[in-house]
Amino acid sequence: MASEANDSTEDGVKMPEIKFTKLFINGCFVDAVSGKTFETRDPRTGGVIADIAAGDKEDVDLAVNAAREAFDHGKWPRMSGFERGRIMMKYADLIDQHAEELAALECLDAGKLFLLNKILDVPGASNMVRYYAGAADKIHGETLKMSGEFQGYTLREPIGVVGHIIPWNFPTIMFFFKVAPALAAGCTMIVKPAEQTPLTALYYAHLAKQAGIPDGVLNVVTGFGHTAGAAITAHMDVDKVSFTGSTEVGRLVMEAAARSNLKSVSLELGGKSPVIIFDDADVDMAVDLARKAIFFNKAWMGEICVAGSRVYVQEGIYDEFVRKIAESSKNWIVGDPFDAHVHQGPQVDKKQFEKVLKYIDHGKREGATVLTGGKPCGEKGFYIEPTIFTDVKDDMLIAKDEIFGPVMSLMKFKTIEEAIERANNTRYGLAAGIVTKDLNIANRVSRSIRAGIIWINCYFAFDDDCPFGGYKMSGFGRDSGMHALEKYLHVKSVVTPIYGSPWR
Repeated sequence: MASEANDSTEDGVKMPEIKFTKLFINGCFVDAVSGKTFETRDPRTGGVIADIAAGDKEDVDLAVNAAREAFDHGKWPRMSGFERGRIMMKYADLIDQHAEELAALECLDAGKLFLLNKILDVPGASNMVRYYAGAADKIHGETLKMSGEFQGYTLREPIGVVGHIIPWNFPTIMFFFKVAPALAAGCTMIVKPAEQTPLTALYYAHLAKQAGIPDGVLNVVTGFGHTAGAAITAHMDVDKVSFTGSTEVGRLVMEAAARSNLKSVSLELGGKSPVIIFDDADVDMAVDLARKAIFFNKAWMGEICVAGSRVYVQEGIYDEFVRKIAESSKNWIVGDPFDAHVHQGPQVDKKQFEKVLKYIDHGKREGATVLTGGKPCGEKGFYIEPTIFTDVKDDMLIAKDEIFGPVMSLMKFKTIEEAIERANNTRYGLAAGIVTKDLNIANRVSRSIRAGIIWINCYFAFDDDCPFGGYKMSGFGRDSGMHALEKYLHVKSVVTPIYGSPWR
């Protein structure tokens, strides 16, 4: 247990009690073997929220052993899909019952808007659990029509012990992107949340036990990437790693997997997503969509891999667009994420705050023009003004690198061909937005852009049934939808002879 924070905000939101700060291994909260802890901080102020157990290789070994035992000899993989689904439904109900506390906890630890946590992220998580609970008894193999005197069929079996390494930008959603389909498939697992945002993962582990998920099936090891995360990726008894994070760390995950037991890997990595706005677009709608695609707190102050950070506007409406988006930014409220009137909260920590400011300075030095923002705001915490650059060239760092902050690069184009070429001129391929009233343009451009998800006249249109993942250096494998189950299943073929069969 850690200290309580029982005061309330001006809007009457009760600050959450910090109940869980230890590792969760084999159904119990335990200290790290080393006894070490680290601080998790409030991005609104920079102050310490709690001291969290710092897991390392020894702790990962214990968690993997628990998950291995639960998989090899436990009942979770051997239950009927219906029974797993029933327990998962109870898990989802418990999440809903604690929604306000979880929303406040995520707001405190991650700086995300409380209201959106409460009405979107936490309910979205419970609905995701229900989606995969419904899929748990619908995992089927195939009957094979084989030549010769044989009959065959396939089985789809759980892959085994899974290591999930999740980022800090959507702690709740990313937890269940990984955990929900893996549970439905019958896997056991170790979750390593980001060191910046460990609190909700520990709470969800507590609720999993309350729901009846057997000990050892879901373990949470808090700690750092280079210690706990590296131990998971290199572990000889982990069968699969699912990682969401930076492209640089994704390379290390693949390398560790190859050097150890050639475990299966799926990666959801960085992005530099284009939003392409054509002359026929409704300019007011396009301004609102482009602004939300990078600044809105659902996009997490630009701290999301699909943020629409490159905005290409066709020359016929470019000047009007620039004028209107600059005007709209004046009404954009940056502040305390517990305040219901705020549009944008703080960056997650000091390191990310300073990184974003360095990119803004670099953009200025490269010759881009600051249309709005460009500075930190507030006397404490990690707040940055929503920043829009014009006069941006495609070879500038602010147009090439994933900044992961509220920074938009605004550029002009002439033709459809130019827009497609420039949109694809990136090492990433996660998402893209298209704004047009012309169906032919929408179809042509969406087929031509190399990205995993294309949004036409919308953005951030996620759904449990819609697969999500990347092309190129944005990774491979899919979260969400039935495709996500495939990551956690092996296909086994079973063949038997049929002697004297007349069927060939």
